[in-house]
Amino acid sequence: MAEQQLGVLKALDVAKTQLYHFTAIVIAGMGFFTDAYDLFCVSLVTKLLGRLYYFNPLSEKPGSLPPHVAAAVNGVALCGTLAGQLFFGWLGDKLGRKKVYGITLIMMIVCSVASGLSFGNKAKGVMTTLCFFRFWLGFGIGGDYPLS
Repeated sequence: MAEQQLGVLKALDVAKTQLYHFTAIVIAGMGFFTDAYDLFCVSLVTKLLGRLYYFNPLSEKPGSLPPHVAAAVNGVALCGTLAGQLFFGWLGDKLGRKKVYGITLIMMIVCSVASGLSFGNKAKGVMTTLCFFRFWLGFGIGGDYPLS
């Protein structure tokens, strides 16, 4: 078994660089770029959410998210990432990485759009739906890590 793996690695070492290699590098790199963007851009968005949904017209200061809400919005995606790594790593071993990678990409696209379209008629409803979709976005992002 170990000799077969070494044979594969040796074949990769002597193989000529082809367009496929660059395509694989770009796809994996873009996956990590979008993961980082989706996980960490929300810190900018939380300031806007505070100004929109937690604005007090009697105060001179702009509104801001309460600390527990800001922590939930920021942290829920990271919790989903941990769960997604474990689940999609296991699923990738069972069904194949290529097939499961497609599932995670679709999940990330749908949940990114849904996060942007979070709905509710009150601040609590908007934050709840945002946290829900960000958890599943993080779940898909977590699947991207072991599969890339």
